[in-house]
Amino acid sequence: MRHRLTSAFGVLVSLLAFSSIGIAQTSKPSETKKTPAGNPSSTAGLSHDLSGVWMQYDDGTAPGFARMNGVDDRTRPPLTPWGQEKFDSAKPLMGPRAIGGQEDSAALHCDPSGPPQLLILPNPWEIVQNPGRTFMFFEEYHIWRTVWTDGRPLPKDPDPSWLGYSVGHWEGDTFVVETVGFNDKVWADLSGNPRSEQMHLTERYRRLNHDTLEQQIIIDDPKSYTKVWVSPPKLHKLEPTWEIAEWFCASSEIQTYDKDVRKPSGGAAAPAK
Repeated sequence: MRHRLTSAFGVLVSLLAFSSIGIAQTSKPSETKKTPAGNPSSTAGLSHDLSGVWMQYDDGTAPGFARMNGVDDRTRPPLTPWGQEKFDSAKPLMGPRAIGGQEDSAALHCDPSGPPQLLILPNPWEIVQNPGRTFMFFEEYHIWRTVWTDGRPLPKDPDPSWLGYSVGHWEGDTFVVETVGFNDKVWADLSGNPRSEQMHLTERYRRLNHDTLEQQIIIDDPKSYTKVWVSPPKLHKLEPTWEIAEWFCASSEIQTYDKDVRKPSGGAAAPAK
């Protein structure tokens, strides 16, 4: 197995570094090309077919690597007092406030991730479409997600959960996923921006051509943010030769990573044996 270049970047992120098995694939990533424009002739018969393994494009900020800006700080609205308190108390894994060896995240405790953070990490995910539902399989922790497409409405009083409750529908050539029922145990991104139980998440997916999927993430969370947070679209590339690798959270791996990598990187003393 060859290690993916994009996942090597993920190893630089604390969230990903303690997993050595999450970066194995059957082949190296396809070469990233210039951002394509939509072409009606190339999307004929594809507009409602989103199936396949998808990986983030590199957007030029770090050539050869995917940048985790599907949730973009540059467009984040002001925080509410509750959101500011949550943000200030977070010890992020990346960004200007990150301090090596002092990071904290649900993932560092083997807790699962969830949208929107789950959608922006530099790891592949696969879409499988069936009548009445669409599945999203994520390499990270082998998380899988159901998006109901049988016409049911969003629940009015869902139990809070890591992934929330998702329904999807088509608006022309765009697949719109709406999710509610989140808990507040995971950040919206790796910079510590919060999500609350009031968050209504909208994802918009559009296949621009055979090899390119456009994703846009819209966060409506009045407990955390004073306005709706609309991030610019993010491109993903079809990787037809890739398979989703096995990647589980093992506490023994996290302990080893904490002792040998994370805490020494920030000068924090490793626990005594």
